[in-house]
Amino acid sequence: MKCVSIEERAINLAHYIIETKDTVRGAAKKFGVSKSTVHKDVSERLKHINKALAAEVRTILDENKAERHIRGRYGD
Repeated sequence: MKCVSIEERAINLAHYIIETKDTVRGAAKKFGVSKSTVHKDVSERLKHINKALAAEVRTILDENKAERHIRGRYGD
């Protein structure tokens, strides 16, 4: 993602995760950023940008975390 502000990136990541129900790892790969960046964007920065969107993403991330033992990945 080139020439995109941090706020836009956080919103784009949130929409992607909500639409695809993808993991932090999957979103990081898709957007070409680190897992840490995705996590910080959607867990911290998004709260200050759009609280409703942040809550929606949190629901997806919590579901993914609860299901990670099924996927076999523990680093997401």
